[in-house]
Amino acid sequence: MRTWYRSTIGGLPKMYWFLWTGMLINRVGGFVALVLSLYLTSDRGLKPSAAGLVVGLYGIGGIAGVLLGGVLADRWGRRPTLLLAHFGAVVFLAGLALTTHIPTIAALAALLGLMHAMPGPAFVAAIVDVVPDRDRSRAFNLQFWAFNLGMAAASLIAGLLAEVSFALLFAVDAAGTLVTAVLLLWKVHETKPPARPAAPEEAEEPQGGLHTALTDRAFLSFVGLSLLLAIVTLQSSTILPLAITADGLRPTVYGSVVAYAGLLIVAGQLFVPKLIDRWRKGTTLAVANVFLGLGFACVALAADVPGYLLAATVWTVGSMLAAPPNAAVIAELSPEALRGRYQSVFYLIFPAASFIAPAAGGASLEFLGDWHWVICGGLGAVAAAGHLLIQPARERRVSAERERLEIPVAG
Repeated sequence: MRTWYRSTIGGLPKMYWFLWTGMLINRVGGFVALVLSLYLTSDRGLKPSAAGLVVGLYGIGGIAGVLLGGVLADRWGRRPTLLLAHFGAVVFLAGLALTTHIPTIAALAALLGLMHAMPGPAFVAAIVDVVPDRDRSRAFNLQFWAFNLGMAAASLIAGLLAEVSFALLFAVDAAGTLVTAVLLLWKVHETKPPARPAAPEEAEEPQGGLHTALTDRAFLSFVGLSLLLAIVTLQSSTILPLAITADGLRPTVYGSVVAYAGLLIVAGQLFVPKLIDRWRKGTTLAVANVFLGLGFACVALAADVPGYLLAATVWTVGSMLAAPPNAAVIAELSPEALRGRYQSVFYLIFPAASFIAPAAGGASLEFLGDWHWVICGGLGAVAAAGHLLIQPARERRVSAERERLEIPVAG
């Protein structure tokens, strides 16, 4: 057990654990996105397609949020960016708890999406700052584990609160976000690396900016495939509640299914690094996407609790396999001085998927029925093939960059 502990958890910096704890607390209290579509259809009386568009505004706000968060993380610092985002989110969550006006709800959803998206690039850039390269894969694995531990708790709470009061649900979410903000203010210091003097041959070269990430073909190829994964994955928090209620099941069933998926990750995620340790990252991601697509395709056949639990089991295996290599690839493709910006471009996939998944998914479910879930399975297969195709070129790029910087390739 001591050997397993050291290889899985031990040796990570103290600052990493403060960041990890902040993410965990934030996820336990962060469940608005899980039930926003259900709130709009059941409490505000919107049709699924209209509810999907309102939820999609959350994603549009997030597009600006991730770009702003990445630029601020590199220019202003990781810590100030995290504090602004969390305190701002508290304000907009309080607004959602107090209003019933649909246009106001739509505006607050967009603003909340902006604030929820801002911390992502800063959080990951801070982890890359403080964790050595050799430990990053397990650090990101533990981050994903914490995210899903919090998600499991949040899903159970969300299902219960949705049957009591949506206003109370928004208020509890705001309280969890406030606790995270206070922890960051108290314990997390700035992690941004100081600027390093340029070598003589690099003195005239520009450092680069957001455009560098936006024109990096190897990076953008990976980002595009990650977008497909995110669109499929977000069906569980945007469209799945509608499918479950359409089968005559209660909101608590949805909360239980998502909590079950989270608990599977909590129970098994810490063993994933050993399982995939010898696999190439692209191969691991291809297998993960196959499982994700197959799991959501199984929803087409689900009509009761066991059916939904079986589908959740399959897609959760895919999520577990994808987390460590996905984060590690982004870290190794990101130049040190542009970590925040590269993370912000990568994090664009989440607000983009937050718009595409409910907007297209709501209409797809309404007009295509169970074929919607078959399409999700097809997207998983396309993403899997794409990862296998781009893997060789990406590996050559990373290897060449390590040799240029005289960084030994990890065995």
